[in-house]
Amino acid sequence: MERELFEAAREVMQHAHAPYSEFRVGAALVTVSGRIFAGCNVENASYPEGWCAEASAIAAMVAGTPKTERRIAEIAVVAERQEKVTPCGGCRQRICEFGTKETIVHLCDEDGPVASVTLGELLPFAFGMKGVG
Repeated sequence: MERELFEAAREVMQHAHAPYSEFRVGAALVTVSGRIFAGCNVENASYPEGWCAEASAIAAMVAGTPKTERRIAEIAVVAERQEKVTPCGGCRQRICEFGTKETIVHLCDEDGPVASVTLGELLPFAFGMKGVG
């Protein structure tokens, strides 16, 4: 599954809207029911108002699934020109909202997965979610 998620993330990364940073990011997640959702970063001239790739993938999942299926099993993140990209702090918390401490986060470069960690390892002191941290 990690390779399939990477390929989906790499493909959607090409659609990123990153005219300011020129730093394209893609993310793809799979729910516990097996559905895959992908998203890319969308920048805005007002920098804090942009969307991260992980947030876009999560929004696609929320828009496309009933509440009972909104649990992230795994997510892959890839960026151009960066080895082993990790979700930002805000996106770690966003993943936590729909994941568990066992949710697998695949850290990728442009060629594929470089490392895989659990959300509990990536965000050990998350708040607002039972069982994480």
